[in-house]
Amino acid sequence: MPTNNILFVLTSHNKFLSGKETGWYLPEAAHPYYVLKDAGFKVTFASPAGGKAPLDQSSVEMFKEDEQCQRFLNSQDTQDLVNKTHKLSDQKIEDYDAVFFVGGHGPIFGESLTNASGHLTTDKTSIKLIQDFWAADKPVSAVCHAPTVFLEVMDTKTGEPFVKGKSVTCFSNTEEEQAGLVDEIPFLVETQLKAKGAKFENKREPWGEEVVVDGKFITGGNPASAAGVAKALLKILQ
Repeated sequence: MPTNNILFVLTSHNKFLSGKETGWYLPEAAHPYYVLKDAGFKVTFASPAGGKAPLDQSSVEMFKEDEQCQRFLNSQDTQDLVNKTHKLSDQKIEDYDAVFFVGGHGPIFGESLTNASGHLTTDKTSIKLIQDFWAADKPVSAVCHAPTVFLEVMDTKTGEPFVKGKSVTCFSNTEEEQAGLVDEIPFLVETQLKAKGAKFENKREPWGEEVVVDGKFITGGNPASAAGVAKALLKILQ
C-alpha cells in the first residue's frame, strides 16, 4: 500500500580523521527533497542518533548561489526536519515507499574504524533497514559517498554481499583525489564497492552527473547527481 512517504537518512557523524568537521552535504538533501516534495511526496528525515544531524559547512559555502540550497537553509520547515531528525531505530519500513541515503563524508565512518556507534557504514539498524526494504521490494537509493551504507549489507537469500553483481556508482576515487580528502577518510568508497563485487560505473567526467539504476537499486555519483537519483526514484514510484 503506497504511503507517499520517503525516508531520507542523514549521518550523525561530524569529524574527519584529522578532527576537522564534516557531516551531510547540503545539495544532496535539498535537491532530492524538492524533486520529491514537488511531486506530492512527504519526506521524513532520520539519523542514527536522532536530533540535529551535522551539516558539512563547506557545502553551505560551496552552494551559496544555489537557489534550492538557500531555500532549504532558510525555511523553518526544512530546518526543523534536519535539526530534529527521527531516530533511525524507530523507523518501520511499512511507513515508507522508499529509502534514500544522503551523502557527505560523514556516512563513511564506521563503528570498527572509530570506536563509536551509530555511523552508517556499520550501523546495524541501517543495515537491517536496507535488507528489509529490499525484501519488501521497495527502492533503496543513495548518492555520492552514501553508497558506503551498502558495503556491510548482505543479500539475505544468497549470503553474498548485497552489491555483488549490481550496477552501482558513487563519489569516484578520482573525484576524492581532486577534492584533496583521501587522507581524511578511512577508505575510498569506489575501491570498497569493487572489492565487494559490485559492477562499478563511472562514465562521467569528474563532477558531472551520473545516475545508475539497477532495478529498484539507485545510486548517484556526486552532488550533481542528487536530483537525478530522486527523479529515477520518482519514475519507479509512479
